[in-house]
Amino acid sequence: MKSIVILDDYQNVALTFGGWDRLKDRASIRVLNRPIADRAELVRELADAQIIVCNRERTVVDAALLAALPKLQLIVTSGMRNASIDVEAAIARGITVCGTQTLGYPTAELTWAMILAFMRNLPAEVNSLSAGGWQTRVGTGVRGKTLGIIGFGRIGSDVAKVGQAFGMKVIAWSRSLTPEKASAQGVECVSRQELFQRADVATIHLILNKDTKHFIGASELAMMKPTALLVNTSRAGIVDTTALIAALKAGQIGGAALDVYDREPLAADDPIRSAPNTLLTPHLGYVLAENYQVSFTEAVDNILGWLEGHPIRVINPNAPAGH
Repeated sequence: MKSIVILDDYQNVALTFGGWDRLKDRASIRVLNRPIADRAELVRELADAQIIVCNRERTVVDAALLAALPKLQLIVTSGMRNASIDVEAAIARGITVCGTQTLGYPTAELTWAMILAFMRNLPAEVNSLSAGGWQTRVGTGVRGKTLGIIGFGRIGSDVAKVGQAFGMKVIAWSRSLTPEKASAQGVECVSRQELFQRADVATIHLILNKDTKHFIGASELAMMKPTALLVNTSRAGIVDTTALIAALKAGQIGGAALDVYDREPLAADDPIRSAPNTLLTPHLGYVLAENYQVSFTEAVDNILGWLEGHPIRVINPNAPAGH
């Protein structure tokens, strides 16, 4: 019988999705509901695991951790890309890494929830009403404003459609975006500089890699309107957080709506918590029942395939299958 550990199930719901009973009599399953920052403690928790299931990029699975887990044979991650897993190190140790599909629209929906909540001051108004108050602020509408989309892939294009439905002018920048492709979707293709200069709302939908690390820093923030909102539901490393905090404190931009952070969970004393004009959510972009159903169902499928000697959705195809 194989030993499975599911990591970072913060809401304690993983076993309610995906049909884990399909592994009955073939594996024991243990769930970790809290983040474990201490490496020695994490090694102890995973010492007997032959299979670990990673819930997005919540735990770093690097070469050092892999070396400390000699029993580990299979890693399953939600998504087909996980920057927190050292896939090359896993390959070197003969560990199979499999991924799952994830849905794009949950992040697009959250992006719009954050834009509208920030523009209409919903957190402050909800808190005021709960405390016995009434109207305290004047909101801002989005109709007629310019929406700038940084990264025009699956999520970015979904965000654009909603912006168009709200009557916004949509402009976009992406390395692969051409004027023809943009025009076909009713979007204007612009340069990076023009996007930051024109956008009333600039929203990020890029993949984090060596080329996009701190893609938005002090110079880009300086280009933005003093009333502009920066939204990041992608990855924290795309924005230079130190520069962002400085811009917020200086009133250089109108605000920031953030769902992702350089270190997660966000520390109680993290300086972004006290930065002015922010709307902060605890990395909810992926956290949707429909997404969990897809990813955990396919995680179980991946484990069953591996147990049968025919792994599916393999991220490191040269690693051997387990039996």
